[in-house]
Amino acid sequence: MSTRDLSVLVSVVLIVAMLIIPFPTWLLSLLIICNISLALLVLLTSMNMREPLEFSIFPSLLLLLTLFRLGLNVSTTRAILTNGEGGKVVETFGTFVVGGNVLVGFVVFIILVIIQFVVITKGSERVSEVAARFTLDAMPGKQMSIDADLNAGMISEQEARIRREKVGNEADFYGAMDGASKFVKGDAIAGIIIVIINLIFGMIVGIVQQGMPFAEAASHFTMLSVGDGIVSQIPALLISTATGIVVTRAASEGNLGGDISKQLFAYPQMMYVAAGSMLLLGIFTPIGLLVTGPIAGALALGAYMMQQSQKKLKEVPEADLDVQPDPEEMKSPESIVQLLSMDPIEFEFGYGLIPLADSSQGGDLLDRIVMIRRQLAIELGIVIPVVRIRDNIQLQPNEYRLKIKGNEAARGDLLLEHYLAMAPGADDDSVEGIDTVEPSFGLPAKWIAEAMKDQAELFGYTVVDPPSVVSTHITETIKKHAHELLGRQETKQLIDHLKEAYPILADEVTPSPLSVGEIQKVLAKLLKEGVSIRNLPVIFETLADYGKMTSDSDILTEYVRQALAKQITEQFSNETNVLKVVTLSGRVEKLVAEGVQQTEHGNYLSLDPSVSQSIIESVAKELEMVSLQEQSPVLLCSPAVRMYIKQLLERYFPAVPVLSYNELEANVEVQSIGVVNVA
Repeated sequence: MSTRDLSVLVSVVLIVAMLIIPFPTWLLSLLIICNISLALLVLLTSMNMREPLEFSIFPSLLLLLTLFRLGLNVSTTRAILTNGEGGKVVETFGTFVVGGNVLVGFVVFIILVIIQFVVITKGSERVSEVAARFTLDAMPGKQMSIDADLNAGMISEQEARIRREKVGNEADFYGAMDGASKFVKGDAIAGIIIVIINLIFGMIVGIVQQGMPFAEAASHFTMLSVGDGIVSQIPALLISTATGIVVTRAASEGNLGGDISKQLFAYPQMMYVAAGSMLLLGIFTPIGLLVTGPIAGALALGAYMMQQSQKKLKEVPEADLDVQPDPEEMKSPESIVQLLSMDPIEFEFGYGLIPLADSSQGGDLLDRIVMIRRQLAIELGIVIPVVRIRDNIQLQPNEYRLKIKGNEAARGDLLLEHYLAMAPGADDDSVEGIDTVEPSFGLPAKWIAEAMKDQAELFGYTVVDPPSVVSTHITETIKKHAHELLGRQETKQLIDHLKEAYPILADEVTPSPLSVGEIQKVLAKLLKEGVSIRNLPVIFETLADYGKMTSDSDILTEYVRQALAKQITEQFSNETNVLKVVTLSGRVEKLVAEGVQQTEHGNYLSLDPSVSQSIIESVAKELEMVSLQEQSPVLLCSPAVRMYIKQLLERYFPAVPVLSYNELEANVEVQSIGVVNVA
């Protein structure tokens, strides 16, 4: 535990002790001075802050200071009624500050209480209630604004997280201030009651127990009670003022002193008017120029000095006006470089699809993209970049397209007032509509009117609304191109995230024996084949084991895939733990193994063109048979040739997964529904 934490705990224990244990008067005097100092420090801090959240501890601090002040009141009351004295500070405030006149001191105390209770505390309490209510009401709108800025690419994910935390902290702060303002109100009431108790019971103690005459007892204990009351009310008044400043403070670039001097004296002409008014007041009233003259002179001098400073500030921009519009500067490399930035993902649409993204027209595309990014983070294990959404008049009204790193990756058409219906059979014409193709998976479909929706569902059609169609298309396209979105910078962010929980593991892999670029190649190869990289600890454990043996990304990827056998098995097997596959014949695997050429730059497959063509045709035939059985095609082969088979078939069957025997769990049941062979 640090010294600061220990000092706060000791202070709280001391406050509790004051309520129980009698303290000597010299210690009470020291604590009273500490109370006044703390109250002054809180007031100055509240004046110097730029926004309320910079002093977010204020509600809890207010409670502790109020309890401290009440503890002092209890201790001084005990000392006054027991010993007839309250310490040097109380006596000083009771004699010196109020001039030794008890009646004047009592009046001063009543005025302080009225100022604090009626003016400052009452206003702060009302402002706290209104601020808390308005802050809570504005939370949904602020959250939506943050999400909109995030989806539009105006802010990053980290900035959005910070702004969301700030919105939540503001709601918590103003809610706490609403309750904390009640402490100040109760403290003012308690101060009045304590002074009355000290007066009444002090006189009783003085007359009955100490044998004082009535006049002496009244004078002595009234002086001590009023001194104690003023000593407690001065810090209470400072804390109340600080409370009012905190709850009425708006966010600003400067502190309260700077803002007051900047805004109150922003118009020198008005200061001249105020100076003239003070001068006339001294001339035409008995007050005299001796009193009003110095004030009028100070105002006039201040106005003159501010006018001179404003003139100097205006001269600088005027001198710069000739430089800023220089056309040559627009041709400078710095200006051109700004045009080179490119958004990783862009979604463009024609003007007819604007209602999709316009929340005022019921569009929820922005919210859907937020959910897509979260879904893909869970499924793939990478943070998808912010999707830039914009309309493009060069597209057809109902057309949209998705661009990955500036290149078109997908395109489609939507009919907003229709539904996309996909038939259960290939030649089902039970429902009338506009023939089209489902954009995500290329299935035959129809655009049907809203009135036909129920009928289509009765005939077994799968009916999807336009926002869901485009959301699915975006999701599948990003999945397909996820490996392109994972660069070295994104890989470094994943490594940094891993370091937070597994620092030793991350340090063992990079920067030695593997660089960030080599790790990125392995992760990208996994993503390209649809394998999630969310389980980074297992991936890095494998890279730590084999990274010292080889830096070949292909070989390392195979080792990682085998380490992720449980994940891959669950991904491709069904609920009954059965995996139906198309296998390779021994002859095909032998031909592929013999065709692998080893060089100093790595291994590659070199087959006779006729053999390659025969393998591809056989695979196409088997996949067609599998599709007729309504099964998802999966190719299974030995670990030694898996990556070469994938390289061979990738151009022709990019979506067909190729697995090896080592990538399957022992408990999975493998059923062969086809064999790839060559003549």
